[in-house]
Amino acid sequence: MAPIVEAHHHRSTTKASHKPFKSKHSTKGFLKEMSKGTPTVCATGQLHANVLTGKTDGGETKHRKTPHQQVMSKINRRHQARQKQQTKHQEHTKATSVFAGQHGAPRIVAVIPLCEDGNARAAIQKLNQGLDLSVELLSEGLVKVRVDRFKQNILYIPVARNLLDALDACRMADFVIFLLSPHQEVDDVGELMLRSIEGQGVSNVLTAVQGLDAIQPAKKQPQVLSSLKSYITHFFPTQEKVHSMDSHQDCANVIRTLCTTTPKGVRWREDRSWMLVEDVQWLSQSDPSQDASGPVVVTGVVRGKSLKSNRLVQIGDWGDFQIEKITAAPSPVSRKRKADDMAVEEQPNAEVLLGRPDEDQDDLADLAPHDVSMDDVDVPISEAHTEKRGVLLDDHHYFSDDETHLPEAPKRLPKGTSSYQAAWFLGDMSDSGSDEENAMDEDGDLNMGAPALPQDGLEGLDTAPGREPTEAAPSEYPQSEMFLDPSPDDEAEQLAAYRSQRKDEAEEDLEFPDEIELHPNVLARERLARYRGLKSLRSSRWETDEDRAHEPEDWNRLLQIADYKGAKSQALRETLVGGVQPGTRVHVHLRNGPLSPQASFPPSKPLALVSLLRHEHKRTVVNYSITLNSDYPNPIRSKEELMMQCGPRRFVIKPLFSQAGNTPNNVHKFDRYLHPGRTAIATFIAPLTW
Repeated sequence: MAPIVEAHHHRSTTKASHKPFKSKHSTKGFLKEMSKGTPTVCATGQLHANVLTGKTDGGETKHRKTPHQQVMSKINRRHQARQKQQTKHQEHTKATSVFAGQHGAPRIVAVIPLCEDGNARAAIQKLNQGLDLSVELLSEGLVKVRVDRFKQNILYIPVARNLLDALDACRMADFVIFLLSPHQEVDDVGELMLRSIEGQGVSNVLTAVQGLDAIQPAKKQPQVLSSLKSYITHFFPTQEKVHSMDSHQDCANVIRTLCTTTPKGVRWREDRSWMLVEDVQWLSQSDPSQDASGPVVVTGVVRGKSLKSNRLVQIGDWGDFQIEKITAAPSPVSRKRKADDMAVEEQPNAEVLLGRPDEDQDDLADLAPHDVSMDDVDVPISEAHTEKRGVLLDDHHYFSDDETHLPEAPKRLPKGTSSYQAAWFLGDMSDSGSDEENAMDEDGDLNMGAPALPQDGLEGLDTAPGREPTEAAPSEYPQSEMFLDPSPDDEAEQLAAYRSQRKDEAEEDLEFPDEIELHPNVLARERLARYRGLKSLRSSRWETDEDRAHEPEDWNRLLQIADYKGAKSQALRETLVGGVQPGTRVHVHLRNGPLSPQASFPPSKPLALVSLLRHEHKRTVVNYSITLNSDYPNPIRSKEELMMQCGPRRFVIKPLFSQAGNTPNNVHKFDRYLHPGRTAIATFIAPLTW
């Protein structure tokens, strides 16, 4: 039999193992870290440890062990791993317990089209067809679906291409589905919605595309999906796939993701109790006018933290309200009798009270009373100055009505110094030299008895006896020209022509941020009354007494917090104890609720109830760090009216911009404009938000 010839194989180069790192070549830092804290006892009874080699005097190598490694055996480590696994499982069960059961809280899904040809309701219909769910879709309103396959409830919120509607829907959504188009790019409105939702805070995000089958030939479809994925990952890098609404399998996978994934939530939302309002009942029979109020009952499932009756609640754009009481609102339970198969709905007869406020309930006053001051902050009483002393520059006032602000004239001045020039000398600025004098004439002008000097204008003249000045010699200086002051009308025309050639004020502020222009008809002390001049922004002391005349009327009634971090921590800890637990369906009875929304209910967009933390209804001076997008075309001027959304609330503000940073004297430079691409601190008066 012929011998078997083995096939030739090349040596593998990809699976070659490298030489292990030898301990004898360890660095000194590594050996020092390993032998740290390993003492040895010498013959003299003293402690000694070899830091460089990690060896004791006997030559035995010892490695540093943590206290857990010294006492934990293999069984203990196994028990610890099992405890960590059980803890993680309990956290997952607690997070998903609100969705468990037939009557559990629905998973809220916001469907937002980013292109003009997007259709949110058509996408919801495609998702339902992925699991063969037959649900009737109305022209407006929310869509609730029961998925028996995963034993979950899903509540879809179809959103129109509107910024505020998208923000309101994503504010309470567990999942957000962005709809893209294979034919149109995302326009400015869609990109603004994306950036705003990202800034507000968003939970789990999914991306889908409508009308992908219309792309022909079919081999171009993967290229379109790749392009759409590249775009959406610019805003949400964790996106792994763009699903197609034309694919039955992709729709089923999206439903599976919605039903099995644990929502990660939003930080500011999970720190508070909130719920999606399912129903609203107005118990008052009076006519709903603009300012009418009465008892109102809202129904929903508690989410987030536990709901407490002592805290105020905010409902959409209606405002903040007090809670009268909280009662249970169990879902109607259907059961079948054994004799006949008739379904009977069991309605509770008695009202189950879950919470009632006590004397610790928050009030609706946003300012402190006039006769009550802050306990923790020593605030002096504001007294407006009746005397206007001009502009303060460190220790001196300028542009005052009298001459008391001027410093005393120095005793020694250079020769030829006038009274106007003497005002600019703040001390004894004289130098030792022959051009100084100790006495001046009455007008503060030159000493007429002193010899003529070149600075007196006598150079070029030969006054020697017997010689006359020549007229033929050329002059060293050009001939002077007579200057006439223009008339007021001509001066105004020249000033208007000059201003028309200049750039606008925003561009000048960007180029010259430390300069301002004063109109000829405006007094400097009035224009600069609220300004403050400092020699150093870091070391000069800020005189608060100068601000008394310009304080708002209710300045001393605003909330002032001595320890912000401590007060915030205490307010967050209060949400961990007591209240109605999440996942409970309740009736929240409002005290003096609004009656005007009765005419427009049920609304086409969702309505949310958010429980405010302690003191969040009080008004105070807040400072926000704001960055203007570099794509924004124009800068924003200070005191310009803006709409700002922070967490669950939306404000209309007129902020003052200042430079960011920490200074030893807590003084910051005022910015007249916030330019695109820059960051500034916006200061305004608004309700507190922890």
